[in-house]
Amino acid sequence: MQKYIYGVDFGTSNSALAILDLESKQVVKLFTIPSLLFFKEPKVRGEITQIAVGTEAIELYVKNRMDGRFMKSIKKVLPNKSFIDTRIGAKLYKAEDLVALILKKLKTMADEYVGQEVKTAVMGRPVVFDENPERDALAQNRLEKSARLVGFEEIHFQFEPVGAAYAYERESVSHQLVLVADFGGGTSDFSLMKLNPGAEELSDRRKDMIGQGGIYIGGDSFDSDIMWHKGTPHFGRGVKEEFTPGKPLDLPLSYFQNICSWEKMNFLDTLRMKLSIQKSYNFSGKDFRVRNLQILIEENLGYSLFKEIEKAKINISNEPVTDFRFEQSGIVLNETIEYQEFSETIISENLQKIMNYLEGFLKDKNINPKNIDAVFMTGGTSLLKTLHDAFADKFGKDKLKSGDNFHSVANGLAYSYWGFVKN
Repeated sequence: MQKYIYGVDFGTSNSALAILDLESKQVVKLFTIPSLLFFKEPKVRGEITQIAVGTEAIELYVKNRMDGRFMKSIKKVLPNKSFIDTRIGAKLYKAEDLVALILKKLKTMADEYVGQEVKTAVMGRPVVFDENPERDALAQNRLEKSARLVGFEEIHFQFEPVGAAYAYERESVSHQLVLVADFGGGTSDFSLMKLNPGAEELSDRRKDMIGQGGIYIGGDSFDSDIMWHKGTPHFGRGVKEEFTPGKPLDLPLSYFQNICSWEKMNFLDTLRMKLSIQKSYNFSGKDFRVRNLQILIEENLGYSLFKEIEKAKINISNEPVTDFRFEQSGIVLNETIEYQEFSETIISENLQKIMNYLEGFLKDKNINPKNIDAVFMTGGTSLLKTLHDAFADKFGKDKLKSGDNFHSVANGLAYSYWGFVKN
């Protein structure tokens, strides 16, 4: 008889695995790693590509002077039908192969800790991988294939905000109607649930689950917003190119749409796009900002740049004003971001989309915000002051609760296991 099962939260930015001891009915250990991969390019034909996962991926990426394939936000690839595979070295990797590398790292650490191979997992998934049902199903199917590739045989799927609700419920001492708001890197997910302390092991909790919903906007969206407003002008947005004398044109919008998403920067790293940017550089009068764009792509500086964007995003939650600076390979970017500007201009559109979605979600469930007893905010993006301010305005500051923003989901997924085995 198995002694342990795992709750697995594969996230856009970070992934976590919680070990549930079935005898003590407690989570006994949690492992977490960044959802990052680095493939060191082989120097000679036939050489095996060196692969690093998590923090080791960052270390090898820097050690190799950013020469190789560095991947983040891999979760976003799961619902992408056009992504069939990618060649790295001599091998083709499907989406599930990439995810499996991260899951394998977590599972190996956990199996070594418990001293046995655990084959049962409750896998978290966002309420919406994608708003298109076909792509949403594709994403879950790929995630399941990844789990099977690393050795899981019994696999249950649970919505991530429901997992967070289970974690919060164990800390609650009274019956409550709770809204769980799980803000990750890729999505913002919501779950309405009636908390019933002491009932976490009941076999059927369906009557307590009022509804789930979500929108495909998360922390990465806010990073892209910062890049658009504060970064792209330094890489050519607003510059004109003049193919015909006296008829200046804006540079192609696709340049800036792609550099606003770190994982899309690779779309510019092709011969065709490099030639296009070179042409724009020449016909812009060799503007230094277009040269910055060339350097950004040629020297693979996307990860370094977006680390500074993320730092600025975090800092603006703690300071009324922060700096967004990036100086590398001749690129000099020095911008100031004020909290009011960040909230009311830079991320306002995406923030409003989240709040509009939530308004419709509650209306569809016939729930008056005043009747919600608590709002449990979790996920790394929930730490943003802007989100807290928006939710405090809507529900009241006293109703906002938080726990372990990075581990609540994994722990709750593990605890939700009882609902699967006893149904």
